[in-house]
Amino acid sequence: MNNFRGGFGGGFNGANLQNLMRQAQKMQEDMQRSKEEIENTDFTASVGGGMVTVVMGGNRRVKSINIKPEVVDPDDIEMLTDLVVAGVNDALTQIENEEKAKLPQMPAGF
Repeated sequence: MNNFRGGFGGGFNGANLQNLMRQAQKMQEDMQRSKEEIENTDFTASVGGGMVTVVMGGNRRVKSINIKPEVVDPDDIEMLTDLVVAGVNDALTQIENEEKAKLPQMPAGF
């Protein structure tokens, strides 16, 4: 004789489903709040001993790049370019690390 009610075993009922849905809703709200917090945060990267400073918003938009005059050498533009690229990449890495720390990793398909 079948001891399961409603075709589901293990006590899976409407109350459990509602609880699961509430937990999912709260998780989604928490993730959205964390995402907005990150997007509203400024990330600052300083490279070359402070010669180049990049400020980037958590939304991955560059807000400013400050270049000290003594790093500007018309005969070595490549070094300046490398410093700017390094600063932007460092700021992006900071944002990615913050996202990993604050946003739960969702399984594939979510």
